[in-house]
Amino acid sequence: MSTAQIPIHRAVMDDSLRKATATRAWLAERRLKMFNFIGSPGAGKTALLEALADALAGRLKFAVIEGDCATARDAERVAARGISAIQIVTGEGCHLPAAAVHQALADLPDGMECILVENVGNLVCPAAFDIGETAKIAVLSVTEGEDKPLKYPGLFRKAGAIVLSKTDLLPHLRFNLDTCRQAIRQINSAAPLFELSAKTGAGLPALADWLAQQKS
Repeated sequence: MSTAQIPIHRAVMDDSLRKATATRAWLAERRLKMFNFIGSPGAGKTALLEALADALAGRLKFAVIEGDCATARDAERVAARGISAIQIVTGEGCHLPAAAVHQALADLPDGMECILVENVGNLVCPAAFDIGETAKIAVLSVTEGEDKPLKYPGLFRKAGAIVLSKTDLLPHLRFNLDTCRQAIRQINSAAPLFELSAKTGAGLPALADWLAQQKS
């Protein structure tokens, strides 16, 4: 009988899942919630965080973790609004790694009540990776077309909330709002849907209220 040893390789996702689990425990210990905003480049995620800085002022003290392939521009934009922000540069990475998010938590200031994460602009990869978040928030802009929930169902199916952004542009686009709503509900019938414009503020109070209510 052969006594040769058979190498056993751990699943690639094992370490990522361990870090996500550690992050979830870290958040629970501090009674914090963390929301992972996921959307395409240009969906308006950073503008939304900037608008929330004003909408949640005095109601919810939050910090932001920014993910981008390069530059710290988004973190600088958020920080300019008085929000504590940490930038994670992923290089060629198409999503925020759970390990990088977990490490970033140590640099957050004390006294936070919530953490908002802006993931790398992508509808696919960030949705597939757990970073220990309380919930994923899908961000879809009206400039992307009403069929995106059907074409990229993974994100919308997992989302704990869905944001339809840039609604101020609807008069200028061939975008069927009812068709988009139906597509979203076909994939996810339970998540709250927030239709809003970060530019005008229309619809923003409803999202701000929802986030404030999530506070532990």
